[in-house]
Amino acid sequence: MSKLKSIILGTVAAAALATTGAQAAPIKIGMTFQELNNPYFVTMQKALRQAAGTIGATVVVTDAHHDVSKQISDVEDMLQQHINILLVNPTDSTGIASAVTEAHKAGVIVVAVDANASGPVDAFVGSKNYDAGVMSCTYLAKAIGESGSVAILDGIAVVPILERVRGCKAGLAKFPNIKIVDTQNGKQERDVALTVTENMIQAHPDLKGIFSVNDGGSMGVLSAINSSGKDIKLTSVDGAPDAVAAIAKPGSKFIETSAQFPGDMVRIGLGLALADYWGAGNTVPKLVPIDVKQVDAEAAKTFHW
Repeated sequence: MSKLKSIILGTVAAAALATTGAQAAPIKIGMTFQELNNPYFVTMQKALRQAAGTIGATVVVTDAHHDVSKQISDVEDMLQQHINILLVNPTDSTGIASAVTEAHKAGVIVVAVDANASGPVDAFVGSKNYDAGVMSCTYLAKAIGESGSVAILDGIAVVPILERVRGCKAGLAKFPNIKIVDTQNGKQERDVALTVTENMIQAHPDLKGIFSVNDGGSMGVLSAINSSGKDIKLTSVDGAPDAVAAIAKPGSKFIETSAQFPGDMVRIGLGLALADYWGAGNTVPKLVPIDVKQVDAEAAKTFHW
Protein backbone atom coordinates (compact mmCIF):
# COMPACT_ATOMS: atom_id res chain seq x y z
CA MET A 1 0.00 0.00 0.00
CA SER A 2 3.02 2.35 0.00
CA LYS A 3 2.39 3.43 -3.59
CA LEU A 4 -1.22 4.15 -2.71
CA LYS A 5 -0.21 6.31 0.24
CA SER A 6 2.33 8.20 -1.84
CA ILE A 7 -0.31 9.07 -4.41
CA ILE A 8 -2.67 10.35 -1.72
CA LEU A 9 0.03 12.39 0.00
CA GLY A 10 1.41 13.72 -3.26
CA THR A 11 -1.90 14.94 -4.65
CA VAL A 12 -3.05 16.47 -1.37
CA ALA A 13 0.34 18.15 -0.87
CA ALA A 14 0.20 19.59 -4.36
CA ALA A 15 -3.28 20.90 -3.69
CA ALA A 16 -2.24 22.42 -0.37
CA LEU A 17 0.79 24.15 -1.86
CA ALA A 18 -1.40 25.63 -4.58
CA THR A 19 -3.75 27.14 -2.00
CA THR A 20 -2.17 30.52 -1.27
CA GLY A 21 -5.34 32.34 -0.29
CA ALA A 22 -8.49 31.60 1.66
CA GLN A 23 -11.39 30.12 -0.27
CA ALA A 24 -14.31 32.52 -0.73
CA ALA A 25 -16.76 29.75 0.11
CA PRO A 26 -16.58 26.08 1.11
CA ILE A 27 -15.91 23.73 -1.77
CA LYS A 28 -19.01 21.82 -2.81
CA ILE A 29 -18.44 18.22 -3.89
CA GLY A 30 -21.05 16.14 -5.69
CA MET A 31 -20.87 12.38 -6.03
CA THR A 32 -23.29 10.27 -8.01
CA PHE A 33 -23.27 6.54 -7.19
CA GLN A 34 -24.61 3.77 -9.38
CA GLU A 35 -26.14 2.36 -6.20
CA LEU A 36 -25.93 2.72 -2.43
CA ASN A 37 -27.62 -0.54 -1.47
CA ASN A 38 -24.22 -2.21 -1.20
CA PRO A 39 -21.61 -2.14 1.61
CA TYR A 40 -18.91 -1.42 -0.98
CA PHE A 41 -20.47 1.91 -1.97
CA VAL A 42 -21.62 2.68 1.57
CA THR A 43 -17.97 2.42 2.64
CA MET A 44 -17.00 4.68 -0.25
CA GLN A 45 -19.58 7.29 0.70
CA LYS A 46 -18.46 7.27 4.34
CA ALA A 47 -14.82 7.77 3.33
CA LEU A 48 -15.80 10.63 1.03
CA ARG A 49 -17.70 12.46 3.76
CA GLN A 50 -14.86 12.00 6.22
CA ALA A 51 -12.25 13.27 3.76
CA ALA A 52 -14.39 16.23 2.69
CA GLY A 53 -14.97 17.13 6.31
CA THR A 54 -11.24 17.58 6.89
CA ILE A 55 -11.20 20.52 4.45
CA GLY A 56 -14.58 21.93 5.42
CA ALA A 57 -16.19 20.97 2.11
CA THR A 58 -19.87 20.24 1.68
CA VAL A 59 -21.01 17.03 -0.01
CA VAL A 60 -24.03 16.20 -2.15
CA VAL A 61 -24.59 12.47 -2.76
CA THR A 62 -27.12 10.77 -5.03
CA ASP A 63 -28.07 7.15 -5.76
CA ALA A 64 -28.87 6.33 -9.40
CA HIS A 65 -30.37 2.91 -8.58
CA HIS A 66 -28.67 1.65 -11.77
CA ASP A 67 -30.78 4.01 -13.89
CA VAL A 68 -28.64 6.11 -16.23
CA SER A 69 -31.48 8.57 -16.91
CA LYS A 70 -31.78 9.23 -13.19
CA GLN A 71 -28.01 9.58 -12.89
CA ILE A 72 -27.92 12.19 -15.65
CA SER A 73 -30.78 14.06 -13.97
CA ASP A 74 -28.96 13.85 -10.63
CA VAL A 75 -25.84 15.42 -12.14
CA GLU A 76 -27.91 18.19 -13.71
CA ASP A 77 -29.43 18.92 -10.28
CA MET A 78 -25.95 19.04 -8.74
CA LEU A 79 -24.82 21.55 -11.35
CA GLN A 80 -27.79 23.71 -10.43
CA GLN A 81 -26.46 23.59 -6.86
CA HIS A 82 -23.12 24.96 -8.15
CA ILE A 83 -20.85 22.07 -7.23
CA ASN A 84 -17.11 22.59 -7.81
CA ILE A 85 -16.13 18.93 -8.06
CA LEU A 86 -18.07 15.98 -9.48
CA LEU A 87 -17.10 12.42 -8.59
CA VAL A 88 -18.85 9.98 -10.93
CA ASN A 89 -19.45 6.31 -10.24
CA PRO A 90 -21.29 5.59 -13.49
CA THR A 91 -24.05 3.06 -13.87
CA ASP A 92 -23.50 3.25 -17.65
CA SER A 93 -20.04 4.43 -18.71
CA THR A 94 -21.18 5.50 -22.17
CA GLY A 95 -24.63 6.74 -21.24
CA ILE A 96 -23.31 9.22 -18.66
CA ALA A 97 -21.17 11.06 -21.26
CA SER A 98 -23.67 13.89 -21.82
CA ALA A 99 -23.72 14.71 -18.09
CA VAL A 100 -19.92 14.61 -17.90
CA THR A 101 -19.72 16.99 -20.87
CA GLU A 102 -22.24 19.35 -19.27
CA ALA A 103 -20.24 19.39 -16.02
CA HIS A 104 -17.02 20.04 -17.91
CA LYS A 105 -18.58 22.98 -19.76
CA ALA A 106 -19.67 24.40 -16.41
CA GLY A 107 -16.05 24.40 -15.23
CA VAL A 108 -16.54 21.53 -12.80
CA ILE A 109 -13.65 19.11 -12.15
CA VAL A 110 -14.84 15.60 -13.04
CA VAL A 111 -13.20 12.44 -11.68
CA ALA A 112 -14.59 8.97 -12.38
CA VAL A 113 -14.33 6.49 -9.49
CA ASP A 114 -14.48 2.68 -9.64
CA ALA A 115 -15.76 2.67 -13.25
CA ASN A 116 -14.59 5.07 -15.94
CA ALA A 117 -16.96 7.38 -17.77
CA SER A 118 -17.02 8.54 -21.37
CA GLY A 119 -16.61 12.23 -21.99
CA PRO A 120 -14.08 14.81 -20.76
CA VAL A 121 -13.21 13.36 -17.34
CA ASP A 122 -10.18 14.92 -15.68
CA ALA A 123 -9.04 11.64 -14.06
CA PHE A 124 -10.09 8.08 -13.35
CA VAL A 125 -9.39 6.00 -10.25
CA GLY A 126 -10.41 2.35 -10.35
CA SER A 127 -9.56 -1.13 -9.15
CA LYS A 128 -7.88 -3.65 -11.40
CA ASN A 129 -11.09 -5.59 -11.90
CA TYR A 130 -9.72 -7.82 -14.62
CA ASP A 131 -6.86 -8.82 -12.34
CA ALA A 132 -9.38 -9.50 -9.57
CA GLY A 133 -11.25 -11.93 -11.80
CA VAL A 134 -8.06 -13.70 -12.85
CA MET A 135 -6.86 -13.91 -9.25
CA SER A 136 -10.10 -15.23 -7.85
CA CYS A 137 -10.76 -17.85 -10.53
CA THR A 138 -7.18 -19.08 -10.57
CA TYR A 139 -7.51 -19.64 -6.83
CA LEU A 140 -10.83 -21.44 -7.39
CA ALA A 141 -9.37 -23.70 -10.06
CA LYS A 142 -6.49 -24.78 -7.85
CA ALA A 143 -8.82 -25.34 -4.88
CA ILE A 144 -10.96 -27.83 -6.82
CA GLY A 145 -7.95 -29.76 -8.10
CA GLU A 146 -7.72 -28.06 -11.50
CA SER A 147 -10.53 -30.20 -12.89
CA GLY A 148 -14.32 -30.20 -12.95
CA SER A 149 -17.42 -28.10 -13.62
CA VAL A 150 -17.71 -24.51 -12.46
CA ALA A 151 -20.31 -21.77 -12.81
CA ILE A 152 -20.20 -17.98 -12.88
CA LEU A 153 -22.70 -15.80 -11.05
CA ASP A 154 -22.72 -12.68 -13.20
CA GLY A 155 -24.18 -9.26 -12.37
CA ILE A 156 -25.34 -5.95 -13.78
CA ALA A 157 -23.54 -5.09 -17.01
CA VAL A 158 -21.31 -2.26 -15.79
CA VAL A 159 -17.64 -2.12 -16.73
CA PRO A 160 -16.15 -3.38 -13.41
CA ILE A 161 -18.45 -6.44 -13.45
CA LEU A 162 -17.75 -7.16 -17.12
CA GLU A 163 -14.03 -6.96 -16.41
CA ARG A 164 -14.27 -9.31 -13.44
CA VAL A 165 -16.03 -11.92 -15.57
CA ARG A 166 -13.56 -11.48 -18.42
CA GLY A 167 -10.71 -11.95 -15.96
CA CYS A 168 -12.34 -14.99 -14.42
CA LYS A 169 -12.72 -16.68 -17.79
CA ALA A 170 -9.10 -15.91 -18.60
CA GLY A 171 -8.02 -17.41 -15.29
CA LEU A 172 -10.03 -20.57 -15.80
CA ALA A 173 -8.80 -20.92 -19.38
CA LYS A 174 -5.37 -21.80 -18.02
CA PHE A 175 -6.81 -25.09 -16.77
CA PRO A 176 -7.93 -27.32 -19.69
CA ASN A 177 -9.74 -29.80 -17.43
CA ILE A 178 -12.08 -27.15 -16.02
CA LYS A 179 -15.35 -26.45 -17.81
CA ILE A 180 -17.67 -23.48 -17.31
CA VAL A 181 -21.08 -25.15 -17.40
CA ASP A 182 -23.32 -22.21 -16.52
CA THR A 183 -23.37 -18.41 -16.28
CA GLN A 184 -26.36 -16.75 -14.64
CA ASN A 185 -27.16 -13.22 -13.49
CA GLY A 186 -27.55 -12.82 -9.73
CA LYS A 187 -27.94 -9.02 -10.07
CA GLN A 188 -25.40 -8.63 -7.25
CA GLU A 189 -28.19 -9.12 -4.70
CA ARG A 190 -28.26 -11.73 -1.96
CA ASP A 191 -31.86 -12.95 -2.42
CA VAL A 192 -31.62 -13.14 -6.22
CA ALA A 193 -28.25 -14.89 -6.03
CA LEU A 194 -29.66 -17.44 -3.58
CA THR A 195 -32.46 -18.47 -5.93
CA VAL A 196 -30.28 -18.49 -9.02
CA THR A 197 -27.62 -20.60 -7.29
CA GLU A 198 -30.20 -23.12 -6.05
CA ASN A 199 -31.29 -23.58 -9.65
CA MET A 200 -27.71 -23.91 -10.89
CA ILE A 201 -26.88 -26.55 -8.30
CA GLN A 202 -29.99 -28.52 -9.22
CA ALA A 203 -29.21 -28.28 -12.95
CA HIS A 204 -25.56 -29.27 -12.48
CA PRO A 205 -25.26 -31.88 -9.71
CA ASP A 206 -21.52 -32.33 -10.36
CA LEU A 207 -20.73 -28.63 -9.83
CA LYS A 208 -17.46 -28.14 -7.97
CA GLY A 209 -16.99 -24.37 -7.91
CA ILE A 210 -18.74 -21.02 -8.30
CA PHE A 211 -17.31 -17.57 -8.94
CA SER A 212 -19.48 -14.63 -7.91
CA VAL A 213 -18.85 -11.13 -9.24
CA ASN A 214 -19.43 -9.46 -5.87
CA ASP A 215 -19.56 -10.26 -2.18
CA GLY A 216 -23.17 -9.16 -1.71
CA GLY A 217 -24.38 -11.82 -4.10
CA SER A 218 -21.86 -14.28 -2.69
CA MET A 219 -23.65 -14.43 0.64
CA GLY A 220 -26.73 -15.72 -1.18
CA VAL A 221 -24.56 -18.18 -3.08
CA LEU A 222 -23.05 -19.41 0.18
CA SER A 223 -26.49 -19.99 1.70
CA ALA A 224 -27.51 -22.07 -1.32
CA ILE A 225 -24.30 -24.10 -1.19
CA ASN A 226 -24.65 -24.78 2.53
CA SER A 227 -28.29 -25.83 2.12
CA SER A 228 -27.36 -28.22 -0.70
CA GLY A 229 -24.88 -30.11 1.47
CA LYS A 230 -22.51 -30.30 -1.49
CA ASP A 231 -18.78 -29.57 -1.43
CA ILE A 232 -18.87 -26.59 -3.79
CA LYS A 233 -16.12 -23.98 -3.42
CA LEU A 234 -16.94 -20.29 -3.74
CA THR A 235 -14.74 -17.32 -4.64
CA SER A 236 -15.67 -13.70 -5.23
CA VAL A 237 -14.54 -10.06 -5.54
CA ASP A 238 -14.87 -7.07 -3.18
CA GLY A 239 -13.68 -7.72 0.41
CA ALA A 240 -16.93 -6.84 2.20
CA PRO A 241 -16.94 -7.40 5.99
CA ASP A 242 -19.58 -10.17 6.03
CA ALA A 243 -17.82 -12.03 3.23
CA VAL A 244 -14.43 -11.77 4.93
CA ALA A 245 -15.99 -13.05 8.17
CA ALA A 246 -17.49 -16.01 6.31
CA ILE A 247 -14.16 -16.86 4.68
CA ALA A 248 -12.43 -16.80 8.06
CA LYS A 249 -14.71 -19.50 9.50
CA PRO A 250 -13.07 -22.95 9.67
CA GLY A 251 -14.42 -25.29 7.02
CA SER A 252 -16.21 -22.55 5.08
CA LYS A 253 -17.08 -23.26 1.43
CA PHE A 254 -16.43 -19.55 0.79
CA ILE A 255 -12.68 -19.73 0.31
CA GLU A 256 -11.49 -16.45 -1.22
CA THR A 257 -12.33 -12.91 -2.26
CA SER A 258 -10.15 -10.61 -4.34
CA ALA A 259 -10.51 -7.54 -2.16
CA GLN A 260 -10.70 -3.97 -3.36
CA PHE A 261 -10.30 -0.75 -1.42
CA PRO A 262 -13.34 1.51 -1.90
CA GLY A 263 -12.37 4.00 0.81
CA ASP A 264 -8.87 4.52 -0.56
CA MET A 265 -10.27 4.75 -4.08
CA VAL A 266 -12.59 7.66 -3.32
CA ARG A 267 -9.99 9.43 -1.17
CA ILE A 268 -7.52 9.31 -4.05
CA GLY A 269 -10.22 10.48 -6.46
CA LEU A 270 -11.00 13.44 -4.23
CA GLY A 271 -7.28 14.20 -3.82
CA LEU A 272 -6.82 14.30 -7.58
CA ALA A 273 -9.85 16.54 -8.00
CA LEU A 274 -8.70 18.94 -5.27
CA ALA A 275 -5.21 19.20 -6.72
CA ASP A 276 -6.73 20.01 -10.10
CA TYR A 277 -9.23 22.47 -8.62
CA TRP A 278 -6.52 24.28 -6.66
CA GLY A 279 -4.32 24.73 -9.68
CA ALA A 280 -1.99 21.74 -9.67
CA GLY A 281 -3.62 20.13 -12.69
CA ASN A 282 -0.38 19.58 -14.60
CA THR A 283 0.93 17.31 -11.83
CA VAL A 284 -2.22 15.21 -11.49
CA PRO A 285 -2.18 11.72 -13.03
CA LYS A 286 -5.09 11.02 -15.35
CA LEU A 287 -5.30 7.33 -14.52
CA VAL A 288 -4.69 5.67 -11.16
CA PRO A 289 -5.21 1.87 -11.15
CA ILE A 290 -5.58 0.36 -7.69
CA ASP A 291 -4.21 -3.12 -6.93
CA VAL A 292 -6.44 -5.80 -5.44
CA LYS A 293 -5.52 -8.13 -2.58
CA GLN A 294 -6.22 -11.83 -2.31
CA VAL A 295 -8.03 -12.64 0.91
CA ASP A 296 -8.21 -16.33 1.83
CA ALA A 297 -8.94 -17.92 5.20
CA GLU A 298 -5.62 -16.86 6.68
CA ALA A 299 -5.65 -13.29 5.36
CA ALA A 300 -9.31 -12.89 6.38
CA LYS A 301 -8.27 -12.99 10.05
CA THR A 302 -6.83 -9.48 9.80
CA PHE A 303 -8.24 -7.91 6.61
CA HIS A 304 -10.73 -5.07 6.72
CA TRP A 305 -11.72 -2.08 4.61
